[in-house]
Amino acid sequence: MSANPPSSNPNGSPAASNGNGNGKAARRRKLMITAIVVFVLAGALYSGYNYWQSLRYAYTDDAYVQGNLVQVTPQVGGTVVAIDGDDTQLVKVGQPLVQLDGADTHVALQQAEAMLAQAVRQVRVSFANNGTLAAQVAVRQTDVATAQANLAKAEDAQRRRQELAGTGAVGAEELRQAQIAVQAAKAALTTAQAGVKAAQEQLAGGEALTAGTVIADNPSVKLAAAKVREAYLAYERTTIPAPVSGVVAQRTVQLGQRVAPGMPLMWVVPLNNVWINANLKETQLRDVRIGQPAKVVADTYGSSFTYTGRVVGLSAGTGAAFSLLPAQNATGNWIKVVQRLPVRIALEPKQLASHPLRVGMSTEVTITISDHKGPLVTDMPPTGPAASTDVYAADWKKADALVNSIVAANAGGKR
Repeated sequence: MSANPPSSNPNGSPAASNGNGNGKAARRRKLMITAIVVFVLAGALYSGYNYWQSLRYAYTDDAYVQGNLVQVTPQVGGTVVAIDGDDTQLVKVGQPLVQLDGADTHVALQQAEAMLAQAVRQVRVSFANNGTLAAQVAVRQTDVATAQANLAKAEDAQRRRQELAGTGAVGAEELRQAQIAVQAAKAALTTAQAGVKAAQEQLAGGEALTAGTVIADNPSVKLAAAKVREAYLAYERTTIPAPVSGVVAQRTVQLGQRVAPGMPLMWVVPLNNVWINANLKETQLRDVRIGQPAKVVADTYGSSFTYTGRVVGLSAGTGAAFSLLPAQNATGNWIKVVQRLPVRIALEPKQLASHPLRVGMSTEVTITISDHKGPLVTDMPPTGPAASTDVYAADWKKADALVNSIVAANAGGKR
């Protein structure tokens, strides 16, 4: 018997099965190669795009809002009796924030006022004593003139008796009495002259305290007046004002608390003057320059609002350099870590007014670095102080008016 030939049915023949398997494998290889090529091209395009972007932009999400944290501290000690500013409240510059008990400072002011009045009256006494001492000098000088006249009279009497002594008209006893009278007159003259000198010394001592001055300019009065001004300022400083306009934060002071000068009571943060510290890697800083434009997106508002700003400065050192415990890479094992440098970015005031930021908020910053012809360090001299306030300036007009009134009331019409 002869074997039957294989079936020519395409659906069941081994030849057809081998052909289908080879086709599927080829298609898989083709798809895999295509996918690899697509991924390689996508990676190359992505890498090229990132490289192109790195030439034009410096981006970081390690950026935070910074601002001035103005500390409110008392200038004098006292007990807190009122708190006019609390956390989250908006306060204006000069607005009272804390009130201290003014009883002690008021008593000290009254004592200083009394000492000034006493000093004025003592100076008045010194001026009056000068007149009395001048009169005594005149009296002593009159005594000298009288003593000189008496001496001349005694010497004349002695001379006449000596002329008559040779004729026997005058006895020896009478001549001796005339000589004694001359000696007594000389002693009286010496005493009178000493009295003039003593009176002149007393007058000079009194004039040393008052010469060339009036009551208001006398050193004793000016010293007492300075004490009054000092006590007045201490009394005025029991009211603690807001040094700047801003939002109150971190209030720690409580009613009844005894505070000392320099003790932190609260903070005031001016939200209209905040900036961004963008911590760029040191590898991103090659083309960063002062004045370059920047775009800032805050996590609070997201992509719905973009701030526009500009680079105004680069920090003088990395964060590690200014840390409490800076790195010591000179000993032990060392692993290089890419450092970051804070770049300060100023924002537009109008944008901050419409979309306020708080200190410490997270942001994303993109700096356009395509134009890198600007300076690395600003060489513009400061046009004014970085910050200033005049709420602590002394009100000298009121203090001077108080001093002048006390002097006038105790000077007896003499200034």
